Amino acid sequence: MKKKLLVIFGPTGSGKSDLAVILSKKFKGEVISADSRQVYRHLDIGTGKITKKEMKGIPHHLLSFVSPKRIFTVKEFREKALKIIEKIHQKNKLPILCGGSNFWIQVVADGLKFPEVKPDYKLREKLAKLSSQELYLMLQKLDKKRAKTIEPKNKRRLIRAIEIIKKTKKNIPKIGFTKNFDTLKIALFLEKEELEKRIEKRLNEWLKKGLLEEVKKLRKMKVSWRRIEDFGLEYKWLSLYLRGKINYQEMKEKSLRSIIKYSKKQLSWLRNKEKDVVWLDVSKKNWQKKVEKMVALWLLKKEEKRKKEELSILEGRRKRKELKISLKGKSSKKIS
Repeated sequence: MKKKLLVIFGPTGSGKSDLAVILSKKFKGEVISADSRQVYRHLDIGTGKITKKEMKGIPHHLLSFVSPKRIFTVKEFREKALKIIEKIHQKNKLPILCGGSNFWIQVVADGLKFPEVKPDYKLREKLAKLSSQELYLMLQKLDKKRAKTIEPKNKRRLIRAIEIIKKTKKNIPKIGFTKNFDTLKIALFLEKEELEKRIEKRLNEWLKKGLLEEVKKLRKMKVSWRRIEDFGLEYKWLSLYLRGKINYQEMKEKSLRSIIKYSKKQLSWLRNKEKDVVWLDVSKKNWQKKVEKMVALWLLKKEEKRKKEELSILEGRRKRKELKISLKGKSSKKIS
C-alpha cells in the first residue's frame, strides 16, 4: 500500500503556508517546503518565507539551509525531500509538501525521473556569467528538442540542461514518472483582481519590513549582483535600483508586474501539467472546512484499505492453518 502525501499548490500570495499549518495541526502533519528560493539563507522577506511565529510549533523542513552563493538543484531537493518524507512516515505523521515551485513538487509527488548527473560547479560558474539569451542559444545548438520545452528565461534550468548534455555527451532523454505515493493534491486560487490586490499589499509590506536592507545584507556577504538578479522577481529590480539604474517607483512597478506575471505562470502550469488537482477558491466562505473534510475522507480511505489488507492477511493465514490441519488428518489416516 502506497503511503500518503498531501500536496498544496497555488500561486504566490494565495495562503498555502497558512493552510499547511492548519492541516498539520488537525492531522498530525509536518511541512516540507517546496520553494526554489526559500531553501536559501538570508532570502526571507522577498521570498515570503514563513516565520517561526507563523509556524505555530509545526515542524517545517527544507527552509534556509543553503548558502545564497551556490545553486541548489531540483535533484538535490528531491533526494532530501524523499528522505524527510520517509522519516515523517516513520513517526506515523502526515507529510505535507507545500510551495510555489510546481516542478519541484512534481519531481517528488509524481516521481519524475531525470538524468543522474553530478553537479559540475566550475562549469556552472562559467555558464552563470552568460545571459539567459546566450544560454538558450547554446542549448538550441546542443539539443533542439529540449530547447523547445524549456523556459527561455529560466537561467537555472538552462544551466542544468547544458550541464547534463556536456557531461553525458548525449541529448537529454525523455522524462518519465514513477509514482511512489498516494497523493491528495490541493490547488488554491483567487479571482485575478483579488490575487493582484493581495500581491500588491504583500509587496508594500515587504518593503516596509526591510526588503531593501535584505538585499544590502546579501551584498555585504559578497553575494554578486548577478547572483542576486538570478533570484528573479523583486530581487532583480531591487538590485538595479540599488545600483542607480532605475528609480524607486520603477523598481516597485516592475517588481509588482514580475510577481503578478509569475503568479499567472504558476496557475497556467498547474492547469496544463496537473490533471488530478482539487481546485479551491480561497475567497469563498468555509473553504478551509471543505479542505479539512476532504483530507479527513482521504485519510479515512487509507485506514479502511489498511484494515481490509490486514483482514485479507489474517484470512490467508487462517486458510493455510486449516489446510495444514486437513493434510495432517489425511496423513494420519493413511498410516493407520
